[in-house]
Amino acid sequence: MAEVKKVLILGGGTAGWLSAALLAKLMGARLDITLVESTQIGTVGVGEATIPPIVAFNQALDIDEQTLVERTSATIKLGIEFENWGQVGERYMHAFGSLGKAFAFCDFHHIFHAAKEQGYSGSLWDYSLNYQAAKAERFTPLTQIPGTQLPGTQHAYHFDASLYAQLLRERAEAMGVTRIDAKVMQVSQNNKGDIRALTLDNGSEIEADLFIDCSGLRALLIEQTLGVGFEDWGHWLPCDRAIAVQCELPEGHSPKPYTRAIARECGWQWQIPLQHRMGNGLVYCSRYMDEQQAMTQLLENLPGKPITEPRVIKFRTGQRRKQWQNNVVAIGLSSGFLEPLESTSIHLIQTAIIRLVKHFPHREISAEARDSYNRQFSTEMAQIRDFIILHYALNQRQDSAFWRHCQSMELPESLTQKLELFAKTGTVFRYQDELFAEVAWQQVLLGQNCWPQQHHPLAEQFSADQRSELLASLRTLIERTVAQMPSHQDYLGSLVKSAKQGS
Repeated sequence: MAEVKKVLILGGGTAGWLSAALLAKLMGARLDITLVESTQIGTVGVGEATIPPIVAFNQALDIDEQTLVERTSATIKLGIEFENWGQVGERYMHAFGSLGKAFAFCDFHHIFHAAKEQGYSGSLWDYSLNYQAAKAERFTPLTQIPGTQLPGTQHAYHFDASLYAQLLRERAEAMGVTRIDAKVMQVSQNNKGDIRALTLDNGSEIEADLFIDCSGLRALLIEQTLGVGFEDWGHWLPCDRAIAVQCELPEGHSPKPYTRAIARECGWQWQIPLQHRMGNGLVYCSRYMDEQQAMTQLLENLPGKPITEPRVIKFRTGQRRKQWQNNVVAIGLSSGFLEPLESTSIHLIQTAIIRLVKHFPHREISAEARDSYNRQFSTEMAQIRDFIILHYALNQRQDSAFWRHCQSMELPESLTQKLELFAKTGTVFRYQDELFAEVAWQQVLLGQNCWPQQHHPLAEQFSADQRSELLASLRTLIERTVAQMPSHQDYLGSLVKSAKQGS
């Protein structure tokens, strides 16, 4: 059988150009890569927040931080602050990085829990370097806290997704990817059901051996053509609408180095600060709130003057029953949708294209490779799904039918097992390749008032005085480290200045 040499990517945006750039970087010498996108078709493009794995991914594509910050109006993201998710008026942060000091077989929160039981009144987040830096609006990259073996900061970015896609496009085209600006008029299949070619509105017909469907929620190839079906998760994640709008930054305020996720009556609002504007949106459930009510609620809670028209996005939460069918691989929104509560959409694009590279066919597309790819994708999606459901399930709000429904809904068995284990023992069980680490689960669980019935017995290796001394020294160390950091605004300014001097 002939080698798989021609790859056609349908759709641009972040999914298409990120896929094109990494494929070209890793396999461009042996592949003919074409990307078809139409400037007449818009992208969803609301995802402007990321998580830490993007730092290494950008490095793999030779996109340094100076270039990223200067070209995409990026800011630093140290975590996500959740407001009103436990009870109205409460807030906590899922901060990246570590908590306190790591001990063998006994996570730091057990030490803190033991101290709390003896009357300690501090906050768990006193021991998060990322949290303290975020709230002080300071940042510098640190591998370790100076003079110690303790981990330093971990960060991701907020950026303009369309500008990021443009940067990826430049990288991809420089590595030989061909771009065609056209609409698809017809999809042709062979007698095995594989996609043979796409007929475009410019009259051309483009054949390929492998097609990557980055056509967004339309899912033109994987669903409209191949009809793989959809597994709906709306019974666990009932929100099915989003309204997105951009606004000016609040007057006199510099961008904060964290995302805000503010629970509202029937959903939640995001605020994502860039250098030049703020990204905003309201994710809500149409069964409990109509579009006009949602629009009013969002616009009345903007931190600045709107600079774009609000855009309504309808979605179904879930995944395609298969992401790789025949010779089509769906990447991005065409493969499934999880609401942006934990900023995982761009990360799922990254892992999908990496997974494709690992399974890339040589002389034939095997059923074994497809099955392995699909299993891995479904496992990853389910694990992230459970983490997002966790935020809804743990709410203690009584102010709306929506939140009461979320408290009483039946949960996936995989999440129920995690919750029961933590409630009894304070232990988070995590599979080896699971995206969110134990410390992420701990922050959401404890931040939404799910304290375990007991702490680990190894927390008793310290006396009460030793625990107090440990906590005090860690807190002082973190405060001193944060105080020596430049402001977030100054850090961004230095990167932009360096990028412009180097260009």
